[in-house]
Amino acid sequence: MYNRIISYGTQKVIVGLFLMLMLQSCVSVAPPVVADIPQTPVVSRMQLDTVKTGLEVFLERGEWDQDLKYGLLANQTSVNRYLVHGVNLLPEHINLVLIMSPEHGLFGAENAGDDIGEEVEPSSGIKAVTTYLKTQDEIKEMIADLDVILLDIQDIGVRSYTFIYSMSYLMRAAADLGKKAIVLDRPNPINGVQMEGNILLPENASGVGRYPIPYRHGMTPGELAQLFNAEFGIHCDLEVVKMEGWTRDMWFEDTGLPWVPTSPHVPDAATILPMISTGTYGELHVLSEGVGITIPFEFSGGPWITNPHEYAAALQARVGEGVIFRPTFVKPYYGLYKGQVCGGVQLHVSDREQYKPYLVGLQILAVHQELYPEIDLFANKNRLGMFIKVMGDKQILDDIKAGKDPLEMEQNWLQDLNKFAEMRKQYLLY
Repeated sequence: MYNRIISYGTQKVIVGLFLMLMLQSCVSVAPPVVADIPQTPVVSRMQLDTVKTGLEVFLERGEWDQDLKYGLLANQTSVNRYLVHGVNLLPEHINLVLIMSPEHGLFGAENAGDDIGEEVEPSSGIKAVTTYLKTQDEIKEMIADLDVILLDIQDIGVRSYTFIYSMSYLMRAAADLGKKAIVLDRPNPINGVQMEGNILLPENASGVGRYPIPYRHGMTPGELAQLFNAEFGIHCDLEVVKMEGWTRDMWFEDTGLPWVPTSPHVPDAATILPMISTGTYGELHVLSEGVGITIPFEFSGGPWITNPHEYAAALQARVGEGVIFRPTFVKPYYGLYKGQVCGGVQLHVSDREQYKPYLVGLQILAVHQELYPEIDLFANKNRLGMFIKVMGDKQILDDIKAGKDPLEMEQNWLQDLNKFAEMRKQYLLY
């Protein structure tokens, strides 16, 4: 019996040693041979059947004259579907001697309102001058030696965005000097169907609203050029090179084109709709519109808002569908309230078809006045003039200060908006 027990114990020891040897061998053996992993096809995110911009159509059709001297109104957005800039494409076919830029400069690096000096486009060495903040006579002098002015800039579909007026000033100069103007058309990124807002009154004309059009006009740059030319007495020798494949119901992502930020605080096309809501009152420099944080124009708030849930609930109850107001806190990196904690809401657009961004901007002002009457949104008297110019009608200011319901205000401009919609039909190209 004793011998059997010793034998059994010895067997356990031997088995244990065997298992240890096996584990050590597993660690030290060469790794197994792995077969090549099959490659998964990667589908390019850049569609090849995309909308063709006016720039691309102009280059493809080959109707240019190398004996003529061309100027080009351009900025960082003047690219083809492969993000190659027109300045690199056009000189192969035309004698491009001058580049002109709008607000923010040729590269889109300058802040809103900044004065822009003379620039040089480094890849071509062509001189670049700006039309921004220049008088009509200065712009005429700028193009005096040119034969043809090309205009190729991505707009955002909003009345107060200054690019369309840079186009109009050059058209006026071209008319005065007998030059030809050619607009290389690009999409309206927030579609060409929906329109909203009051019509600008002529007495409020400025660089942020030169002509009586609604705040959201639903037109492409080429269509606006035709309307400006005929309705507002420019009468230049105008040609519009149409896009191919664009339809009025398209949002920018439907075009297949790459988005290039149109200005420092419009990083993508999704920024535009909330920008219509907050960018308007942002001119007052009291209630923050989110410039200075990573979601420009998608925020509404200030240091005095300590309970953003209350603010969000009141806004949601007033506005209803189309946008969700998420309560939050932010601390701006720069600009208004830099380094201060601000309570407020982030605007999340939930239904673009229902969302009325211009009306929502007025509703934000109305709700803020009700909740925080101790904060005077109109305290900065130096900013009231710019606010009126952006809104296009002093009555908007008076009505908000008087506590008028924005839904009533909307009823006052619908008749004029419908008249504009009827008038614009003859200038629509798509």
